[in-house]
Amino acid sequence: MSSSSLQKNKIFFPKRKQRAETDKPFTCSQCGKSFKQKSTLEEHIRIHTGERPYTCTQCEKSFKRKSTLEEHMKIHSEDRPFTCPQCGKSFKQKSNLEVHIRIHTEERPYTCPQCGKSFKHKSTFEEHIRIHSEERPYTCPQCGKSFKHKSTLKDHMRIHTGERPYTCPQCEKSFKHKSTHKEHMRIHTGERPYACPQCEKSFNRKSNLDEHIRIHSEERPYKCPQCEKSFKQRSNLEVHIRIHTEERPYTCPECGKSFRQKSALEKHMKIHTEERPYTCPQCGKSFKHKSNLEDHVRGHTGARRYTCTQCGRKSFEQKSDFEVHMRIHTGECP
Repeated sequence: MSSSSLQKNKIFFPKRKQRAETDKPFTCSQCGKSFKQKSTLEEHIRIHTGERPYTCTQCEKSFKRKSTLEEHMKIHSEDRPFTCPQCGKSFKQKSNLEVHIRIHTEERPYTCPQCGKSFKHKSTFEEHIRIHSEERPYTCPQCGKSFKHKSTLKDHMRIHTGERPYTCPQCEKSFKHKSTHKEHMRIHTGERPYACPQCEKSFNRKSNLDEHIRIHSEERPYKCPQCEKSFKQRSNLEVHIRIHTEERPYTCPECGKSFRQKSALEKHMKIHTEERPYTCPQCGKSFKHKSNLEDHVRGHTGARRYTCTQCGRKSFEQKSDFEVHMRIHTGECP
């Protein structure tokens, strides 16, 4: 190699190093982040100042960047310049088309480094990441409670405002949460999207299906803190607890008698009315209680449901006759 070439190289390398050092000469005084261009630094500064100098003339929404305003303006026009080459659907914004394309390609470019779950949308990915961290960036200005997701804060705020933005078009009942409104609508539509894989019984809510599934298993997750008896369903535990507390929350408005269970009150209320909703299909006789109808039907079939375990095979059609007979063995006086 010639001396002139060496001299050239000797001069060239220091200049390259010097240029690398000043590659991002514009530095943010607040967080120390550096940028190649002054305009990019000015845009970045707005993150700290909250300045939004670009305002929409149609809805007065403001933005930090001019390019974001230009994208936003397309919302107010009918112009949809970005068309999907696969299905022909068109979009106002290029970013929306890019997200839509992933439906056809099944691409999920955002992958969680903790659990490996992948997402089509960056925003969904960012929300998911907070599940693995303690970060709660959304704080309620009224009570100071913090949340991982903006949508959860928005729902929470309605506790303070009393706002119920979701109204049922059929009965005009209103709700704070979209999910609750959606569940309510199934009352009117009869939709039961949650089906039991074992008996095909279906439910309005997933929580009801989860409770039901335990009927088919031996799982009894609800334990009484007083006697350690366990139950498959929470509602059964709540009723059981009243044995210990002697609570009887259901009171008859006619005679003041109270009951532990709502079903027991409803059964009792028929005493005060002439309603007899249970009719025998054979003779047409009606009864106030289902159990009375079942006892009556055995008179037609000859079935004997109640068998004495003390004296052998003696059996009775009616529970009342069986109870009278049992007093022979117990010595109990009526």
